[in-house]
Amino acid sequence: MMKVLVLGIEEFIGQRVAVALSRCGWAQPFGDPAGIQAAGLEGVIPLSGTSAGSASMVAALDCIDAVVNCVSSSPRAVGDTAQRLFTAARQSGTPPLVVHISSMAVYGAVEGSVDEDTGLTGELGPYAQAKVAAEGLANSYPRRIILRPGCEYGPGGELWSGRVARFLVAGRLGDLGAAGDGICNLVHVDDLASAVLLGLDNPAAVGGTFNLAVSDPPTWNEYFLRFAIALGAVPVRRISRRALALETKVLAPPLKILELALKKSGAGAAVPAPLPPSFLRLACQEIRLDCSRAGDTLQWNCRPLDQGLAETAAWFRQQQ
Repeated sequence: MMKVLVLGIEEFIGQRVAVALSRCGWAQPFGDPAGIQAAGLEGVIPLSGTSAGSASMVAALDCIDAVVNCVSSSPRAVGDTAQRLFTAARQSGTPPLVVHISSMAVYGAVEGSVDEDTGLTGELGPYAQAKVAAEGLANSYPRRIILRPGCEYGPGGELWSGRVARFLVAGRLGDLGAAGDGICNLVHVDDLASAVLLGLDNPAAVGGTFNLAVSDPPTWNEYFLRFAIALGAVPVRRISRRALALETKVLAPPLKILELALKKSGAGAAVPAPLPPSFLRLACQEIRLDCSRAGDTLQWNCRPLDQGLAETAAWFRQQQ
């Protein structure tokens, strides 16, 4: 059994990766005890010294064969974890294989077909900058695999699933016109987990970098329509430019401030999620991830989008 440490096991991607590892039959997932408890996972072995703030990462790595870095909660967490992980990995008696999950955000505002040799930029903000810097650390470590997923959706996902579903149900999203004609590079979280397992089990993948997204990505307008149909949130509204400007420029800033204030105070009151300008920037960006390398090297493919949306819609309805 391959012993695999999952960093960020309490997060959306980390949870699904741990579940996939526990079910594959040839690997055993390990994780930070607090993270396992927070995620409510079963079949994962606690391993102390593996949190982002731990000073004993080297000792922990000596106990395992591979690491999957799923940390994506904040720019600081991304940077701190990558620094600690790759420093410890180089110091380990038996350097582990590391699967580092990055993001399509590293490509910045580029448009057109994008493969893994495209230059990286942190121009989109602190999160993109942290991801680019983390990849730099990963590239200095020879036993690594880098995965660059698009927008991760699926059951349990808040950013591209739960939030979008609530916006569609409330009529805050729909047909955005020209503002939604960008390419939506979706990847189901369980297909991302599948790519992790394929990489861990394939020596030819070591040292490689792989884009991950559906093979025939929809536009964002098409995604909203197809997701709305799966949710039963039809007919879909046409959202005017004026309404979008009101959402992103007038309502989003005070909603975000209120959200952060309530979180800091520990208050349980809920506020409508803001629709940030960055969301609309992505919705009109015509970037298409070329994922042929993942298909050729990893033999990776992904489920049909309508199947994934049906699974996601069923999960969302159960949460209401």
